[in-house]
Amino acid sequence: MRKKILVLASLLFVLGVLSVSGSAYAALNLGSNITKQAAERAGYNPNADETTLAETVGSIIKTVLSTVGVIFLALMVYAGFLWMTARGESEQVDKAQDIIRAAIIGLIITVASYSITAFIVPRVVEKAGGTRPAPAVPAAPPVPPAAP
Repeated sequence: MRKKILVLASLLFVLGVLSVSGSAYAALNLGSNITKQAAERAGYNPNADETTLAETVGSIIKTVLSTVGVIFLALMVYAGFLWMTARGESEQVDKAQDIIRAAIIGLIITVASYSITAFIVPRVVEKAGGTRPAPAVPAAPPVPPAAP
C-alpha cells in the first residue's frame, strides 16, 4: 500500500512538473534565428506560419531534455528515500548509491551531448552558408572617457 502511494505521488509530481515546464521552453533558444537566416539565404520565406523541420526537431529535443531532467530528479528522490529508509541495511544503501551514480552519469552524458550539439550545429550551419548567431549576452557598449 505504501509503495502504491509513493508511485502515485511521484506520478502526480512528474505530471505537474511537465505541465509547468512549458514556460521554460520559451527561454531555451536552440538556434531559431540561425534557421531563419539560412532560410532567407536559400530563398525561402523565413516568416512562414508552418512548422519547419528545425522547429519540430527543436521541440522534440526540448521535450526529451525536460523528460531526462524529470527522470533524473525522480531517480535522485527515489535513491534518497531508499537511503534514508535503509535502517543500516548495507544492501539497500548500496542500491541507493548505485542509483545515484547511474543517474549522475546519465545526466552528465545528456548534458555533454547537448553541449556538443550546441557547439557543433552553429558551425555546421555557418559553413553551409548561414551566419553565426549573435552571442546570448550582448557585449557592453564602450565607456566614453571621463571629461576632465
